[in-house]
Amino acid sequence: MAESLIPVYIMGKRYDVPEGLTIMKALEWAGYRLIRGCGCRGGFCGACATYYRVPGNFRIQVGLACQTPVVPHMTLVQLPYFPVNKAVYDLEQAGSPLETLLQLYPEATRCLGCNTCTSVCPQKLQPMYYVAAAVRGDFARAAELSFDCIMCGLCASRCPAQLVPYNIAIFVRRYYSRHMRPKPRHLQERVAAIRAGRYDRDLDAIAAASEEELKKLYVEREFEKL
Repeated sequence: MAESLIPVYIMGKRYDVPEGLTIMKALEWAGYRLIRGCGCRGGFCGACATYYRVPGNFRIQVGLACQTPVVPHMTLVQLPYFPVNKAVYDLEQAGSPLETLLQLYPEATRCLGCNTCTSVCPQKLQPMYYVAAAVRGDFARAAELSFDCIMCGLCASRCPAQLVPYNIAIFVRRYYSRHMRPKPRHLQERVAAIRAGRYDRDLDAIAAASEEELKKLYVEREFEKL
């Protein structure tokens, strides 16, 4: 049976591609070599943010190219990068949390509360709420709300106040983890044991093992009970 082809428009040019492909696979079918805008292909890395329109709907829609199927007469363009404010900072030299946040991203207070960022998030997160939590100084809440962010950039591309919610969020998570979150005792104990050389012999044995021995160790390893 002949393969069913459908027309799609990539950056304004028509291509006939097999029905049922994702946008990413359709791009490759059409001959595009993806150097940027292509990563994990599993919906986790956020590299393949895409804008598109479909017949019968006047709205611009967004999605990840590796997860969104093509439809007849879809017109699309990828957004592998969007120009944003990306602050450079040293967490060891950072001051108080809110003061540091507003020094790095003073535009965070300009949020209009329009919630456009939430409407385009492929992870169904609520950037407006985690930015608001950060500006209130509630870094624990902001870190929790933004934990599943894949940094695709779609929220920043639509923000009328020119915020970059995902960069604000990653600063908050880094600061919270480094300076505010309680340190897990079992992790500190394990790091101390490693530094004291307790596992040197085991690590040397693993480094010297053959591929087959490593596979056997992996299969027979003990699982931690949760």
